[in-house]
Amino acid sequence: MSNGLLRIGVLAIQGDFEAHHRMLSSLGAEAHEVRTAAELDGLDGLVIPGGESTTISMGMERDGLDEAIRSSHAAGMPILGSCAGMIVCDRDHLGLADYLCRRNAFGRQLQSFEEDLVVAGLGEEPVRAVFIRAPWVEELGPEVEVLAEIRGHPVAVRDRNVLAVAFHAELTDDSRLHAAFMAMCTSARTDARAHR
Repeated sequence: MSNGLLRIGVLAIQGDFEAHHRMLSSLGAEAHEVRTAAELDGLDGLVIPGGESTTISMGMERDGLDEAIRSSHAAGMPILGSCAGMIVCDRDHLGLADYLCRRNAFGRQLQSFEEDLVVAGLGEEPVRAVFIRAPWVEELGPEVEVLAEIRGHPVAVRDRNVLAVAFHAELTDDSRLHAAFMAMCTSARTDARAHR
């Protein structure tokens, strides 16, 4: 952290973690692939990418990453969950945020689609959202903020230091979601320094 850059990890168990890595690097973050609990040390934030939520969960458990991520989150580290990552963050999985997802809510691979979505906090210009076997949020806790919906179903939410989206923000050239996550990480780092 001596160079002042944000150090953001991308969970690299499965899924399109390389696209998140490229996006974060293009925005000036120092992006790191995370495969072990030790690689969480010194990070300012963590991205849990899309892929297959069961495979990711099993991989995290196998490598001791589930408890390490819970501890990092409890200590204030912001988390961005995308597609399967959104599921992994919910009550039934890592329990990082107070919501519950329905898997493959929009249908299987053949029902994948793109939609222009206005996401609260990212300006008035819609985000081109890519949905691939995407979840939606089925149940929301009282503190969870809904940032975007499709047909009445939440597909982007924030619960304190967890930002979760049902779509693949890394598959377009629009970097606003990653930039918003980096702003959360900067804010958390500033707060942590203030409390030392």
